[in-house]
Amino acid sequence: MENRPLTTGEIAEYCHVTYRTVLKWVEDGKLKAYRTPGHHSRVEVKNFIEFLRTYNMPVPLNFQSLLTAGKKILIVDDDKNMANSIKRVLRGAGAFEIDVAYNGFDAGRKFIGFEPDVVILDIRMPGMDGFAVTKSIRETYQGDRAKIVAISAFFTDEDKKKVLALGADECLDKPFDSATLIRTIKSLLNLPN
Repeated sequence: MENRPLTTGEIAEYCHVTYRTVLKWVEDGKLKAYRTPGHHSRVEVKNFIEFLRTYNMPVPLNFQSLLTAGKKILIVDDDKNMANSIKRVLRGAGAFEIDVAYNGFDAGRKFIGFEPDVVILDIRMPGMDGFAVTKSIRETYQGDRAKIVAISAFFTDEDKKKVLALGADECLDKPFDSATLIRTIKSLLNLPN
């Protein structure tokens, strides 16, 4: 989707209302717009999306990739096939920025430099495991901002309680389906499913 300003007519079409309704939203200050030299109202895409989200209106499909743009996800898994599989799924789900770490030590370094919004973290890794990584993330300066999705093929109830107590936001059992992963991430980022 190009990032050019939208006309009131285009917004009316997207929202299934009349252009007069859109003009009323602008007049009432609900929808931020600017005036052209020809006295027409124009709305920047980011302001349109903000308006839709504020009033719980659905975001049209051709704008949904803009919601994920700039959102960063760090995948941490010692199984390269699993990490690459997760990366492919996420690339197909939006315009996320994605980085991968294949061990806990690398995850810490990348976390600080990359500053992800979400960390998908395997719990069972040699060396520094996912429990230690979770604890380390939560103790860092921006660690409270990032959401952590703990994953494992061998999760016990005790493991889930432990990682959640350390600060993880969600736990997923491997193998999980793509839809569950995407739904979980969008929920944590407060994005529409």
